[in-house]
Amino acid sequence: MKPWLKRTLAGLFGASVLVGGFSACSGNHRGWHGAGHGDAAGQAQHQAKMIDYAGKKLDLNDAQKQRLNVLASKLQEQRTALVGTTGDPREALKALVAGDKLDRTRAQALVDEKTGAVKSKSPEVITAAADFYDSLTPAQQQQIRDLMNRRRGWRS
Repeated sequence: MKPWLKRTLAGLFGASVLVGGFSACSGNHRGWHGAGHGDAAGQAQHQAKMIDYAGKKLDLNDAQKQRLNVLASKLQEQRTALVGTTGDPREALKALVAGDKLDRTRAQALVDEKTGAVKSKSPEVITAAADFYDSLTPAQQQQIRDLMNRRRGWRS
């Protein structure tokens, strides 16, 4: 297979995975305990409920809850940066295939935009996650490890 064809297919596959993921996650679902995720108020309400739930489950103190809140905010910032300015992911994909040929330049720009957003925000997310995890007691850390071992998949 020719190198340019491999690169094109890899880029198209990457773009379709990104766009498909955004499409799946971009709906305004009535999520966790009825919290709406479409607007800032709904996201803030959802975040507060998640932190309260985790605080009760892990018996977090105020400093740990604050670090968890920082982590949740950093994750939300990264999600917002990842969604970016492309608007509706389906429309972005439609624009790529609107003509008689795939817009390779725009497809690569879309992939570059999304990977750039992940790269730029990841250090902040990692730092916030490490600060939260390091502030936990050994028993709380074990609870998290047990939870991760118990949960396999999205909704199990």
